[in-house]
Amino acid sequence: MKKFRALRAIVTAGVVVGILDISSAFVIWWQRGLALQHGLQGIAAGLLGTKSYEGGMATAALGLALHFFIAFVVVSIFYQVSRKVPFLMKQPFVSGVFYGIGVYIVMYWIVLPAAFSTFRHRPSNELIAVAIHICLIGLPTAFIVRQYAVVTD
Repeated sequence: MKKFRALRAIVTAGVVVGILDISSAFVIWWQRGLALQHGLQGIAAGLLGTKSYEGGMATAALGLALHFFIAFVVVSIFYQVSRKVPFLMKQPFVSGVFYGIGVYIVMYWIVLPAAFSTFRHRPSNELIAVAIHICLIGLPTAFIVRQYAVVTD
């Protein structure tokens, strides 16, 4: 039963967080006049380099799959840590805010610069990126994991 509840918590949160986060990317890309396929290929470029832009829908699909893989990893990490740190489940708002900030720091200060040598921080993007990570990643993760997971294993 515990494994089923864990799986349900992780899958539910991973799907919700993945959809919310990619939706925000779609809106940002649309505002910038960037085609969705190109944006998704940009995610795949973290693995394939600039050749991903020549791969059509296949590399766009790979980008979407990578996006959801990352969402599931992010949620799984929170779930595993929440089993050891009860505060995360007792205070989902606080833990969600801080987890969103933590995910932002890892993605924007470690992962993206490592994957893309051309990645540059733009002050105009930082506030919206932090807000997206708090509201669409950290908070949903904390509240969904709390809802579905057994608090005391």
